[in-house]
Amino acid sequence: MQVDALNPLEKRTAISLSLVFALRMLGLFMIMPVFAIYGQELIGYSPMWVGLAIGAYGLTQALLQIPAGMLSDKFGRRPIIYVGLLIFAIGSLVAAYSESVYGVTLGRALQGAGAIASAVLALAADVTREEQRPKAMGMIGVSIGLAFAVSMVAGPVLAPFIGLQGLFLITAGGALIGIAIVHFLVPHIVSKAPRGETVAIPAMLGKLAKNPQLLRLNVGIFTLHMTLTAVFIALPLQLQTMHLEAQSHWYLYLPALLLSFLLIIPMLIVAAKKEKNRQFYLFSILLMALSLVFMAFTEQSLLVMFLCMLLYFTAFNFLEASLPAFISMLSPAGAKGSAMGIYSTYQFLGAFFGGILGGVSYKLLGNSGLFLFLASLMLMWFFVSWGMHNPSKIRTHTLTATIKDEHHATQLTEQLIQVEGVLEVVIIIEEQTVYIKVNNKIFTLQAAKQILV
Repeated sequence: MQVDALNPLEKRTAISLSLVFALRMLGLFMIMPVFAIYGQELIGYSPMWVGLAIGAYGLTQALLQIPAGMLSDKFGRRPIIYVGLLIFAIGSLVAAYSESVYGVTLGRALQGAGAIASAVLALAADVTREEQRPKAMGMIGVSIGLAFAVSMVAGPVLAPFIGLQGLFLITAGGALIGIAIVHFLVPHIVSKAPRGETVAIPAMLGKLAKNPQLLRLNVGIFTLHMTLTAVFIALPLQLQTMHLEAQSHWYLYLPALLLSFLLIIPMLIVAAKKEKNRQFYLFSILLMALSLVFMAFTEQSLLVMFLCMLLYFTAFNFLEASLPAFISMLSPAGAKGSAMGIYSTYQFLGAFFGGILGGVSYKLLGNSGLFLFLASLMLMWFFVSWGMHNPSKIRTHTLTATIKDEHHATQLTEQLIQVEGVLEVVIIIEEQTVYIKVNNKIFTLQAAKQILV
């Protein structure tokens, strides 16, 4: 069997779960570019409530992401995904039929309560082989980026015709389609990847939360999504003041996003090949800060605003693609699921606090002041990230082996740690699983497999 490509079962799983993820994220993102404008008809409208409504899903996501992953480990991935998508659909309907901004905020919080991300990723891990798992996860990651791009266009195009209610109804429909996809298209298998690869393990959370390298990355994803949410409180209103009608905002969003995707491809390739991940990461943070500074002083020229948005989306998409990969590379052996659970919590908390921060800052500082304030946060993030290790060479391999007892596990650990390039070894006897963190440039997987035979 070929090991350098996804087999048909893995490909079908990755595509179908990517579609489920995309449908859900489309529903969360689609409101972002239009709510500040079309929400003005709702009872109780104010900049602060705009921010809360946009970011409310982040709080419930952050609170429930890790528990949902643990529940999926106990009761199965599919039941948790079904329940999560159903709650998401109910939240969409609550928002659709609310006449006040408070009701919409409640609906968005319910959408977030349908926290299926960890269960979907765990299901993808269950079905894929260890050496193919990064490809499946990468496909899901790409689907999120595409959903963001589509939502930036679909929201402004559809909102003039169907309003906010129509957008939320489409979102509810997407969640129900997601249930059908999981039921009919995702292969029904009885398999489970090692827990350390998929879901958070409570005993590990405290130690991982204090890990300096992971903490820098967690602060990064928090800041990135806090800024994104805050930007879309001010940006649609600023485009209106520049005499660009709401239904035409996509004229800027679409080309800026498409060009940004083209620009990050060589960035990602060069960063990986030249082992310059850290340098490109820091550069992207500064690029985002620069774009926000220019946004603050752009009040007349749509061309200049387009260039600002292009810089912003290029930096955002590079960072969004890089951060989960860095977490995976730098997390301790056997702790990827726990590290990703903490990372997701920071990510969604960032979206929530970005809504609050954006609403309050817009009211107190106006558009320009908000953009400058966000640029200053980017600079703080840059200095926090300066001490980050370069993750280019680090990889974690997950292997299965017959481990008789604790004494045997100790013997295997001592042998594996002597293999050139091995940095860390963790053996879980109960799961018959071996996690090896390595310098991928000098490590040979076959050498480790020979020890475990």
